[in-house]
Amino acid sequence: MQHAVKLSLLSLLASAGAEETVLGAYIYHRHGDRTPKAISPALLTTLGYEQVHASGQYWRDRYLSGPQKISGVSEDVVKLSQIAVTASVNDVLQNSAMGFTQGLYPPVGQEVQTLANGNNVQAPLNGYQLIPVNTISSGASPEAATWLQGDSDCSNAKISSNSYFDSKEYQDLSASTKDFYASLNPVVNATLPATQVNFKNAYTVYDLINVATIHNQTIPSSDLLTNSTLLQLHTLANAHEWGLAYNASSPMRAVSGMQLAGEILDYMNSTITSGLKGSTSNKIGVQFGAYATFLSFFGLADLPKASTDFTGIVDYASSMAFELFTTADVSTSNGFPKSADDISVRFLFHNGTASNTSTPSVYPLFGGSATSLSWKDFASSMSKFAIRTNEEWCTACGNSTGTCAAYAPSSNNANSNEEGKGGSHMSAAIGGVIGAFVTLAVVMAALLAVMLIGGVRFASKKTLAGVRNGSAVGEEVKTKA
Repeated sequence: MQHAVKLSLLSLLASAGAEETVLGAYIYHRHGDRTPKAISPALLTTLGYEQVHASGQYWRDRYLSGPQKISGVSEDVVKLSQIAVTASVNDVLQNSAMGFTQGLYPPVGQEVQTLANGNNVQAPLNGYQLIPVNTISSGASPEAATWLQGDSDCSNAKISSNSYFDSKEYQDLSASTKDFYASLNPVVNATLPATQVNFKNAYTVYDLINVATIHNQTIPSSDLLTNSTLLQLHTLANAHEWGLAYNASSPMRAVSGMQLAGEILDYMNSTITSGLKGSTSNKIGVQFGAYATFLSFFGLADLPKASTDFTGIVDYASSMAFELFTTADVSTSNGFPKSADDISVRFLFHNGTASNTSTPSVYPLFGGSATSLSWKDFASSMSKFAIRTNEEWCTACGNSTGTCAAYAPSSNNANSNEEGKGGSHMSAAIGGVIGAFVTLAVVMAALLAVMLIGGVRFASKKTLAGVRNGSAVGEEVKTKA
């Protein structure tokens, strides 16, 4: 993913002036290089470890020790109250997050502690700093699924993504690329059967071959993998995954981006709330996730208007950051402005590992042209699609079982309007029971009258058994939500 449209970060910072103060940041990060998804389980490679560690070093230079150092943040020794690191439940993502934190807060040297008995204890691993990586539930294990929403718990998101396979765009690409994918069978047939080498599995095929070109010194039928072929594989994978991750007319397809937006808002709001109270907590939020969430968020935030490259799969170790900053005088207020009205937000993105020689660029959000937004405008625009609570997620996803059962519409809600009008009303459940007994009493009275007038008698089971061969057995019909 190469961005053709970007703004020079250096020129932007120069125009911002020396009075600018960074107040906090939220970073969303893709994992580093890994083994292919088609060969489970996918594992972080040494190259991937190095990529995320290097990225951590860059963001350290920016936010902990450089000119854009976050006001009030601890530079060398981590304060856990100032940082929150999360990742989905997945080995690749969890390990990537830990590698990143090692670059962000490296070991602090051979710290020695003297005990009461005089013994000296030296910190292991040269003073390695322990930073917890908390798990975050996104309703799926994004790096375990071979296609977007494939393991999602969000019913409406899954339905929306599946509808892509019925679209004309998908059908046309599937038909027109049939021969192209068939020609690649000799390259991947040791892992994928011929029936799976097609556009429906565009990302799986691309991922398998992409990993091979990075790590394998020999590849079967490598002569087929020309530069043109590799470019076409990548382009088709981009189209396939974008189609599954975002659709303007079916926004629930981007549920992972909606959840991320809610998490960003919540953390940045905690940074502002703490700062206005004079606290230096909640300074840096870091979350590791899969490329799918990048794509979904890009669509929701209207970033393709800044560059069409925002419709492509981001590279390993890519990162985007949301910075809180102010140009107000903070010299007399503990490094924080006196009002949230003095706080602005900017969005930065870097495709692949960020470094001091390849820095993130600033892009305008929400289809506009401004490279910074007031906190109020940013929060308002994000809130239009952000999911921030379990109830919002359950309602948007159309889920009503498990933890979502607490938010499912009940029969009482149907009568809420009537109950609100005053008077004495019984619940639907009680009314139903009383109605059943009344009906039963009427039927029994009528039956008794027939017996007395017409001389009808009940026959015993033995008598009935003699005149019929069997009886129908009623079956309970069960439905699964």
